[in-house]
Amino acid sequence: MSGTDGVEKIGQAVEDIGAYIRRQREGAEVSLRQLAKVAGISNPYLSQIERGLRKPSAEILAQIATGLRISAEALYVRAGILEPRESSPVLDAVAADPDLSERQKQVLTDIYESFRRGNVAETSASGSSAATGPQDAGTDVGGDIPTDAVPRSS
Repeated sequence: MSGTDGVEKIGQAVEDIGAYIRRQREGAEVSLRQLAKVAGISNPYLSQIERGLRKPSAEILAQIATGLRISAEALYVRAGILEPRESSPVLDAVAADPDLSERQKQVLTDIYESFRRGNVAETSASGSSAATGPQDAGTDVGGDIPTDAVPRSS
């Protein structure tokens, strides 16, 4: 790859993140002015980001994500700041839930991934992924959380 190829790829990433932000903003039916105000940036700066003329910092992306009520992680991946995570229906549902704050989404994601890592480690240690015995009726499927400790929705 030549030096100009790298510059072109960076330029394309800046255009892509800007177009993505614009699509998200338009989909949420938020004006450029409204988003700029919520994100704490100027109208012209947001417009330049959307047109691919400026590359926003991670902090600005987080502010824009908050204003759009989308995952900051999604913007970081689009901007090339983070590597994409392994896809999971659970993580996708958490990320897409508009009723959760960014902090709540991050906590749920961290807990879920912690459980998955623990299960992988357990499976590796036992040498088998099969259950080792009958489950106690008072625990969840994984046997880790008492069912009376899990809040139920009515």
